Amino acid sequence: MTTPPARDALYDALLSMQTREEIDAFLADLCTPAELRAFAERWQVARLLDAGGKSYREIAAEAHASPTTVVRVARYLKDMPHQGYRIALDRLKNTN
Repeated sequence: MTTPPARDALYDALLSMQTREEIDAFLADLCTPAELRAFAERWQVARLLDAGGKSYREIAAEAHASPTTVVRVARYLKDMPHQGYRIALDRLKNTN
């Protein structure tokens, strides 16, 4: 996958972070509070979907997300070719 140079530079910056505190500081500078909440919300939805056993409505309520967000994340988990959520979910399962 070829990415634009500016995106590659961003990825390199993210990969250079070594602690949660560094990531928090970098993301606080990079993103608005609303953007960070949206990222965290989507990630929580992905984790809840992966765990199974709950309806989309229950997941939306627990994650404080819209049903549209739950459907979108579910679609990306199941159908999209990049599978970024799946990579992260699987790696985190293997480290815990």
